[in-house]
Amino acid sequence: MQKNELVYYLITYWIESRKKEANDTFTQLEIARTLSASLSTVHAALKPLQKMWAIEKKPRGFKIVNMKKIILYWATIRNIEKDIVLKKRINLLPEEIEKKLPGGTLLTGYSGFKYRFDYVPAEYSEVYVYASKKGIEEIKRRFRFSKGPFNFFVLKKPKVVKEITASLLFVDIWNLPEWYSKDYLKSLEKEMIKSGILE
Repeated sequence: MQKNELVYYLITYWIESRKKEANDTFTQLEIARTLSASLSTVHAALKPLQKMWAIEKKPRGFKIVNMKKIILYWATIRNIEKDIVLKKRINLLPEEIEKKLPGGTLLTGYSGFKYRFDYVPAEYSEVYVYASKKGIEEIKRRFRFSKGPFNFFVLKKPKVVKEITASLLFVDIWNLPEWYSKDYLKSLEKEMIKSGILE
């Protein structure tokens, strides 16, 4: 994930986890410290959000004006292909792959939706996960890879990403190529409205 994406992840994570409300003041300094990033990096990430009135600048920080704009902007700049560090074919059903994954692996994409909301808008064949270097080595030990179209994708997990938020899930699914991703996006948006993340 690019550094500006981590800024968007952190903002949406704080909102979704109720560590902050939309009308709370966020400061660039607390974001920079949390991400171990420079203030200039945070400022550059916030600039397009301010321009589109997704956030409102205040004397000591900023407030969220439109969460959906933040998520949609993030989705449009996301390059998920760049974050894929392992793509393989595993001749198992998606649920079998998911059960065999090592601890610390984070499910995203269609698997992430299923495990978060306990249903699927459409059947799926591909499993997308985030994993650390250690997790990737364990994955290589646990699975036998085969020839054929890829159905298992591992993305590099940034240290700050402790859980897959609904916002990150939306951004990731937005960037997946499978035709049924649109069914997941529709259902996910409804779930996000229901939970108050989106209006």
